[in-house]
Amino acid sequence: MTAPDLDALAGEIGRLSPLRLFGRIEAVDSAALTVAGLGAAARRGDRLRVEPRGRPPLLAEVVALKGAEARAMWFGSGEGVAVGDRAWLEPEQGVRPGAGWIGRVVDAFGQPLDGRPLADGSCVAALRRAPPPAAERRPLGARLRTGLAAFDTLLPLARGQRIGLFAGSGVGKSTLLADFARGVTADVVVVGLIGERGREVRDFIDNTLGSEGMKRAVVVAATADQSPLAKRQAAWLATAIAEAFRDGGAHVLLLLDSVTRFAEAHREVALAAGEAPSLRAYPPSTAHAVASLVERAGPGAGRQGDITAVYSVLVAGSDMEEPVADMARGALDGHVVLERAIAERGRFPAVDVRRSVSRSLPACASAEENALIAEARRRIAAYEDVEPMVRTGLYAAGADPALDAAIATHAALDAFAAARSQDAAESFALLAAALSAPET
Repeated sequence: MTAPDLDALAGEIGRLSPLRLFGRIEAVDSAALTVAGLGAAARRGDRLRVEPRGRPPLLAEVVALKGAEARAMWFGSGEGVAVGDRAWLEPEQGVRPGAGWIGRVVDAFGQPLDGRPLADGSCVAALRRAPPPAAERRPLGARLRTGLAAFDTLLPLARGQRIGLFAGSGVGKSTLLADFARGVTADVVVVGLIGERGREVRDFIDNTLGSEGMKRAVVVAATADQSPLAKRQAAWLATAIAEAFRDGGAHVLLLLDSVTRFAEAHREVALAAGEAPSLRAYPPSTAHAVASLVERAGPGAGRQGDITAVYSVLVAGSDMEEPVADMARGALDGHVVLERAIAERGRFPAVDVRRSVSRSLPACASAEENALIAEARRRIAAYEDVEPMVRTGLYAAGADPALDAAIATHAALDAFAAARSQDAAESFALLAAALSAPET
């Protein structure tokens, strides 16, 4: 065969479609399906394109393998899937976040939710990725301006820090996240809305976040009616988008609402894959899934930027010991508790300062600032200890000078916790004034 013939043959081979593998559906239940014939080729996490007869195709993900069989869950509804239908092994497409994504809202697959074209970036972002090497990561950076006096002083947020907002429903969690999105110093804001009601997603974007907040934000949304796979992927995608901007040297603020719904989605996937439930039906892998997600945020390494992250955690009945809250608290660099009783008396943000901790202290504050913070915390704790006696008239003024000071400044410190400010200097001035306020 001559050289031109070989060239022509090579051209023909190059134009052939790549080999595609498929299996056949062997069993279907309410949560997943079993595919025969792909066990040797499929890998956990691979995508399948299922083609039900007479119905539109749907996407599924391989969640477990056993011999020649693959166990998969679908991203949408599994209605119409039948035994014998084909399931094609699909290559991972990946997403390419870039500057054109800023100001846009996308779904768990990176597709725009407004129907307009989306300008992709140059690099593919991996949904599941290891964090920067621990030995190469920078320490936490400087304290960030938030626009909220309590978070500029008592509960500071440092560059690269990861904190949790622990709250029940209806106590101002979404509003506080929007305050961070508008007020925290950052180049890009990435918001992940996981398992929210569709109406709330639109309300958060249009009203809570608003046009000002959207100017530097990318929003990833997976609504409550979507599959657990889509909710889990939305959390991974939001993190991957933040990593893409971080790798370009930007400081990114990542807001994820919520870790609880991510953990619940992981629980459904893990149980469908055959993992045994343990603590309150959460399988053992949940703790690793939560830790792996939040560890991807934080300080970068080398020429990377940083990801400062705020994760909301839903706590039913303010139970800080429930499994997901306990997992998240151990993995994060601080926790902020929003208290329903404080919200019900009209003070927002409804932060319970006594039960909240920022692990960026004392390093990110000066000696004088730390002294003010310590004194404010002492007085808040002292007043809360004696509050029942004060309200019932059992406490006699003058019995304890420290308690007298705590009672005298309680109203001013409570008002300070809801105050807004331009910078940390103004916030500390407000705190000093609250500590010296006379009894009213």
